[in-house]
Amino acid sequence: MNITEQPAWQSLQSQRESLPHLRDLFASDPDRASKFQLEAAGLFFDYSKNLVTGQTIADLVSLANAAGLRERIDAMFRGDKINTTENRAVLHTALRAPRSASIKVDGTDVVPEVHAVLDKMAAFANRIRSGEWKGHTGKRIKNILNIGIGGSDLGPVMAYEALRHYTDRSLTFRFISNVDGTDFAEATHDLDPAETLFIISSKTFTTLETMTNAGTARDWSLAGLGGDKAAVAKHFVAVSTNAEKVSEFGIDTANMFGFWDWVGGRYSMDSAIGLSNMIALGPDNFRDMLAGFHEMDEHFRTTPFEQNIPVIHGLLAVWYNDFFGAQTVAVLPYEQYLKRFPAYLQQLTMESNGKHVKLDGTHVDTDTGPVYWGEPGTNGQHSFYQLIHQGTRLIPCDFIAFAKSLNPLGRHQDLLMSNVFAQTEALAFGKTLAQVEAEGTAPAIAPTASSKATAPQTSSWPTNSPPPPSAASSPSTK
Repeated sequence: MNITEQPAWQSLQSQRESLPHLRDLFASDPDRASKFQLEAAGLFFDYSKNLVTGQTIADLVSLANAAGLRERIDAMFRGDKINTTENRAVLHTALRAPRSASIKVDGTDVVPEVHAVLDKMAAFANRIRSGEWKGHTGKRIKNILNIGIGGSDLGPVMAYEALRHYTDRSLTFRFISNVDGTDFAEATHDLDPAETLFIISSKTFTTLETMTNAGTARDWSLAGLGGDKAAVAKHFVAVSTNAEKVSEFGIDTANMFGFWDWVGGRYSMDSAIGLSNMIALGPDNFRDMLAGFHEMDEHFRTTPFEQNIPVIHGLLAVWYNDFFGAQTVAVLPYEQYLKRFPAYLQQLTMESNGKHVKLDGTHVDTDTGPVYWGEPGTNGQHSFYQLIHQGTRLIPCDFIAFAKSLNPLGRHQDLLMSNVFAQTEALAFGKTLAQVEAEGTAPAIAPTASSKATAPQTSSWPTNSPPPPSAASSPSTK
């Protein structure tokens, strides 16, 4: 049976036409905020300010069951070749599995291989961080430049920016991806080749943009190091599976860090592609990050769909995309360290979720994935929020915030959190024209000051310091 013919789909269509306003949903159920929130893996997830009822969630879960989501999750974690176009497993979860786990691909346990690469990365990272690794002239390496594109760039740069607070500040990290020469020129303009290490990240070592930038990096290095080609081996390492091409480039294959064809680019940050992150953070912090990913993997794998944060998050996207015609999702991190997170999510969600055909090659008969975009708060409030509040489009919004700042300065964190609460409340409930006029706003201006208050939201917080639980102030993320 086609998914659109399922009873749950028909029920959702009916609900779409009859849902009350969020103001009424909260007014009719004082416990709504507590009913529509979840906690897992250090995350507090509030989706109470979404246009849903308990029946909506039940029907969405029924759709997930009808689509075989549980079977697909199990197949992915088993290592089945669910990437049918390339006949590959999709096992990024193995990249963060503990040493004690066993995950087989074509009969081979890949977990020992994963940890062997992590151990090799850790040894190299410690040599760079300690100063043991020296450049061609004997100078210590102080600058690490990652050259990659797509997942070989977006993941590492997002993680570096997100975790910058924990990085070694005696080292400089930069990321080059664009084939536009300006990207390379600006990244290297103030650096000394004798103190600079390039990490060339390309699975095949043939990616046009990456290898163009890699060639320019080699020329730049040799020009500053007297032209001795032997210098390449001390200033370049590779993340690749193509030893022959790596050797042809001049990189010692002993300094090549491999990964596997079951690692999708969008999820490759956890593999050797994250070498720059391990150097920046140190091996222990990098492994802590992987442990956090594994904790969420286990939540996703084992938790019933009704309490499963990733599943509910994905089903809400289906709800707005296919039943409301919402074409975009705004990701609004109220945390400067997450400034590159929306860009990372764009690739993560849009590179594969927008295909116009199903696995069997037939055309889809519903909308596919939405467009993801966003900027950190509070900057976005002075840029595009007015359209969300008062425009004609429905734009679901994901708010992300941390109750405690890593950089507590005066009133900054209080003001930041006040803005999160205020924005989610305003988007959920808005102000009618009558309310605006009752506040004394001139009639000629009042229509421009009212807001439609239909933007659904979800919010995430660390569970060790959750936000206030009141419905009026708790944020919501989708």
